[in-house]
Amino acid sequence: MNPSDQKARGSGTAADELTALLQPARLTEIVDIGANPIDGDPPYNPMMQKRICRVTGFDPHPAAIAQLAARKSCYETYLPYAVGDGGQHALNICRGIGFASLLQPDAKTLTHFPNFAELGRVIEQLPLQTRRLDDIAEIAAVDFLKIDIQGGEHAVFRHGRNKLAKTVAIQTEVSFVPLYKEQPVFGDVDLELRSLGFIPHMFAATNKKMIAPMMGPDPAAAINQLVEADVVYVRNFIDPELMDSEQLKHLALIAHHCYGSFDLALNCIHHLVARQAIPADGKHRYIGLLQTQRPKGATARL
Repeated sequence: MNPSDQKARGSGTAADELTALLQPARLTEIVDIGANPIDGDPPYNPMMQKRICRVTGFDPHPAAIAQLAARKSCYETYLPYAVGDGGQHALNICRGIGFASLLQPDAKTLTHFPNFAELGRVIEQLPLQTRRLDDIAEIAAVDFLKIDIQGGEHAVFRHGRNKLAKTVAIQTEVSFVPLYKEQPVFGDVDLELRSLGFIPHMFAATNKKMIAPMMGPDPAAAINQLVEADVVYVRNFIDPELMDSEQLKHLALIAHHCYGSFDLALNCIHHLVARQAIPADGKHRYIGLLQTQRPKGATARL
């Protein structure tokens, strides 16, 4: 049986007490655009380990997609699509694998950060046809979107409004200093996501770099200059009536397992109890779960 067709309460999820409490109708559907594993485990790794999610990942970089395909489980699908505005573009493959982008690196900007000029040097261009998120048939649902495609995130959001209509969480890379020509910056992405009903929740990571010509013994050392960050946006919990119960369940699971946002998870559970979508003692059961497992940061009470 395809894991996406299993009920979330099935045998693969028996070990997860929160899933047992919430009883979602299906596995959490995660889409990872720019699934290149160079930065380590993705934030949804705890959900993958518990087999309570299904991942559909995209990366046009040949080396990245080969690595992903070699280690995937039956809960993961990886496709070599470039997601964007649906137009014809060229993938700029750079000396540093993490610099690959549909946008052209900005040589002037790169010279202001140690080693960036070399890492951002284009060594090959691969012509390709991009696909709009809304047009990708392999995606049935998107509960959680993780995206990191070096400046192309804004185009994906603009051309994925239908697919993102029910999405409850997005982790996106944003830029404070554009490393590519005509790259949208943090403010552009923030306004776009707010227009889709999301609000910023947390910084998952910040990337600072030392400004040239200063350079220390560690090329990755930094002082204060913000360059990029991974920001988590969530569906606006101030207006819970705009989310159905399944959305609240998946948001609670993502908040709990991916980010340790136990307060947000409890907020979702509070509304689910009020709707009689889960047992009346749901809030107390969740607090008990936190007290038993004692995850970091879980010290609050009702």
